[in-house]
Amino acid sequence: MENDEKKPDSKYGDSRKFDPNFKGPIHNRGCTDVLCCILFIVALLGYFAVGILAWSQGDPRKVIYPTDSRGQFCGQAGTPLEKKPLLFYFNILKCASPLVLLEFQCPTTQLCVSGCPDRHLTLVKAKLGSKEDRDYYQQFCKDGVDFAEKSPPELLRDGLCPALLMPSKAFTRRCLPALGTLKGGVVVVGNETTFDSGEGVNINASDVLEASKKSNVVVEARQVAMRIFEDYTQSWHWILLGLVIAMVVSLIFIVLLRFLAGIMVWIMIVLVILVIGYGIFHCYMEFASLKGEPGADVTIRDLGLQTDFAVYLQIRQTWLAFMIILAIVEFVIILLLIFLRKRILIAIALIKEASRAVGHVMSSLFYPLLTFTLLAVVIAYWAVTAVFLSTSNEQVYKVFNNSECEYSRDTCDPKTFNTSNVSAQCPDAECLFAFYGGETLYHKYLILFQFYNVFLFFWCANFVTALGQVTLSGAFASYYWAFKKPDDIPAFPIFASLGRALRYHTGSLAFGSLILSVVQVIRVVLEYLDHKLKGAQNKFAKFMLSCMKCCFWCLEKCIKFLNRNAYIMIAIYGKSFCPSARDAFFLLMRNIVRVAVLDKVTDFLLFLGKLLIVGIVGIFSFFFFSGRIKAVEDAAPSLNYYWVPIMTVVVGSYLIAHGFFSVYAMCVDTLFLCFLEDIERNDGSAERPYFMSQNLLTLLKKSNEQPKTVD
Repeated sequence: MENDEKKPDSKYGDSRKFDPNFKGPIHNRGCTDVLCCILFIVALLGYFAVGILAWSQGDPRKVIYPTDSRGQFCGQAGTPLEKKPLLFYFNILKCASPLVLLEFQCPTTQLCVSGCPDRHLTLVKAKLGSKEDRDYYQQFCKDGVDFAEKSPPELLRDGLCPALLMPSKAFTRRCLPALGTLKGGVVVVGNETTFDSGEGVNINASDVLEASKKSNVVVEARQVAMRIFEDYTQSWHWILLGLVIAMVVSLIFIVLLRFLAGIMVWIMIVLVILVIGYGIFHCYMEFASLKGEPGADVTIRDLGLQTDFAVYLQIRQTWLAFMIILAIVEFVIILLLIFLRKRILIAIALIKEASRAVGHVMSSLFYPLLTFTLLAVVIAYWAVTAVFLSTSNEQVYKVFNNSECEYSRDTCDPKTFNTSNVSAQCPDAECLFAFYGGETLYHKYLILFQFYNVFLFFWCANFVTALGQVTLSGAFASYYWAFKKPDDIPAFPIFASLGRALRYHTGSLAFGSLILSVVQVIRVVLEYLDHKLKGAQNKFAKFMLSCMKCCFWCLEKCIKFLNRNAYIMIAIYGKSFCPSARDAFFLLMRNIVRVAVLDKVTDFLLFLGKLLIVGIVGIFSFFFFSGRIKAVEDAAPSLNYYWVPIMTVVVGSYLIAHGFFSVYAMCVDTLFLCFLEDIERNDGSAERPYFMSQNLLTLLKKSNEQPKTVD
């Protein structure tokens, strides 16, 4: 370590000078970045104004209820359509039109009905049939139709009734044909492969299948979503139990680190290697067991996208891919441990020191709960505002037709359409509800309100994160710069640090958060452009977009790193954001070897801790939900996809472990910066003693001189 201590480059500033009055976070400080604080408050007031405006204009019912051709909500309480919750398509075959994919609207009349048709019946047969048939058919015609007086050609010409009814079932509040398959894969509708359309043409059931799929563009995705929802209803209590276990394991791990940091780190390293090794072994056993099984040699590419994800586990290539990925991860971890074995000892000492700091500031373990709560409020406000903004448009009607018409897709008014020039020139044209939009000043600036909502979401979320970082770093800095630990540690360091951050440094936190938010919003815009250009053939544009995405990803990571260290300096010295960021950057650059090796090694070890907790909980949840533990096989719920609760538990376990370890990570980063300052400020003499622990002094081959006694 002595070799690391080279003379610092003057271009990164001079080393810290000894200050006999410096005893940790400065208490006599003033407000910083006041202009940015005012800007943040004004932006928040504007955010509240946008929310109030959106709530007054928006209507979330548009998300919940389907709308008919006039834009009325089917099944909405307190309206004439309250008892008609389902949407019926006059001609489902028209939903096979490419227009559906472009405008998400079938070019056919849509009607709210109380129930879906349960029989095959044409308009002609209904007119010639019994009174019961006529009454039954009339409920699927437009309101106010004189069904008895008008002839079938007149009813069809004016678009008042559908040409036929076919057996249907309600799916996502829409009447879709009751499709089925016979042996051999023959598609049927109500046990019939073909049937009369009511217009003298026979319809194939397979054509209806295609139209049904396109009538709801996301029908397959919704089927998967429904199955996943069913799995959650069956397993939610077991998922909660798994998350509680993850929380208990994380807490036990943190407590053990407090007393057995060195042993726990080595145990953690060995267990991570063993857990990944077992994963490799399990994947190999599954791979070997599928040898010779029918269909097991099919490739993932040939299989394509399947809604039943369990199918992928029945082919050998899936397990081979898992095995290769885990083997690469295992190899990289072992390689890093071999090359960094000497630095791991110093990193363990730093983690031990962090364990002592957390032990003396136990309230820091509960601070993430405040961060999670504030982030939940920010996310909820953003989501609610986004829903109200997206549903605050008015009904827009357009001309839909089958033949050539110059007015096609023009805006129209359904009240005057039948008497307008359009209906005269285009007899088969209809004025149907297309989407929600508007021509008012509010609607013209709606996209700006949406953008403002997204931008303020990032700004507020980053501000909450920054507040947590400053609060924790201020508390842990108070621990480090206490010469006699724990006697010199101030009372309630977390509350004192939080008070200083809010009282003096709201502007600095807002400034740092603003810079990060701008970069994140640019990344969101680039992702949006990338999504829009997926079908483009311009290779150069795709290449440039990919380069920009990569550059801004790197920039975001750099800004997060600089912000984190700037917040530590703000917590200690109480300066503005820019001077704090400069001081932190120069301090790190003067000690670049230690930063590149020691700090990253501790991050790697803490990441292994999170990986271990996730691995333990994930393996147990896999064996439980897949029914492989015989003792509790009957208790395991019956699921469509057993990976749904497993992935939920794994992701939840990682977030919980990250919440606990984020305190440790902030503690390590704070102690590391304080440690670098300690080396620059002091030399171990009686007048300038080091503040670091005895373990760190021993590892660095340094010592504090004992004060001379006077006889």
